[in-house]
Amino acid sequence: MLQRCGLFKDAPVVRTRDDAVISKAKVVVDVGGIYDPTTLRFDHHQRGFTETFDASHSIKLSSAGLVYKHFGREVIANLLDWPESDPRVEIIYQKVYDDFVEGFDGVDNGVSQFPSDLRPKYRDSTSISHRVARLNPWWNQESNDSILYDRFLQAVALTGSEFLDRVKYTALSWLPAREIVRNGIAERTKAHKSGKIVVFESFCPWKEHLHLLESPDEEKVLYVIYPDESGKWRVQAVPEAPDSFVSRKPLPEPWCGLRDAALDAETGIGGCIFVHISGFIGGNTSRAGALDMAIRAVEF
Repeated sequence: MLQRCGLFKDAPVVRTRDDAVISKAKVVVDVGGIYDPTTLRFDHHQRGFTETFDASHSIKLSSAGLVYKHFGREVIANLLDWPESDPRVEIIYQKVYDDFVEGFDGVDNGVSQFPSDLRPKYRDSTSISHRVARLNPWWNQESNDSILYDRFLQAVALTGSEFLDRVKYTALSWLPAREIVRNGIAERTKAHKSGKIVVFESFCPWKEHLHLLESPDEEKVLYVIYPDESGKWRVQAVPEAPDSFVSRKPLPEPWCGLRDAALDAETGIGGCIFVHISGFIGGNTSRAGALDMAIRAVEF
């Protein structure tokens, strides 16, 4: 991250615990026992360190989190070639911390993702921390300062590449989807006077955004409609949470499991394709048909 800042662009990286070398460094990260942004010292191992990302986060920062907290906005702006004052930078800054950097803070500080009395049902060795750890020489392989430094640079490249990918995905995929959902919510009463149906004129990942952007003072959205990859239209029940399989209001039970002409007859709507047996999603050949299905479901 630091090498993406104007102050440290193309700066060499020195891996050391030698106090004499550390004292001469322009910026020190993860060693030295000092956290002082005014002197560019970013260690988190010292007694009394309690810094978090902000008041809404409880996990103590690692040195990665410290660097991100102080330089993340500049790094994001530089990576995306946006002015740092662009309001989108702040949205990306917060989202990348929540989805990416906080995981480094948790692992580095030994914070479990779940209560200690719960045992995972399987092992996951594909996380970024596992992949970085595997860059270390095996216990029965040769190891010296030169080998360790080379492996360290490989780790820098690996984590840097994943950070770049996360920033680009968040800015160029997640954020445009957020705008589509925001606009859909803003125009919800054009679809139906109840405000319980949202129409997206193009598909995008919508569940997380809808739950984040909904106002607690307005009616909850029950259904969204959108075109699928074949040009037909889907009507989908909104889940109770982005990762939940429980719908706020499934499509009507008499429709569930029906297809084509049988579904047309049951709904009284032409062009029906299917409704899933659980009622979480259905399809129609046209936008108007999918909207009619959503309206009937609201009123059912």
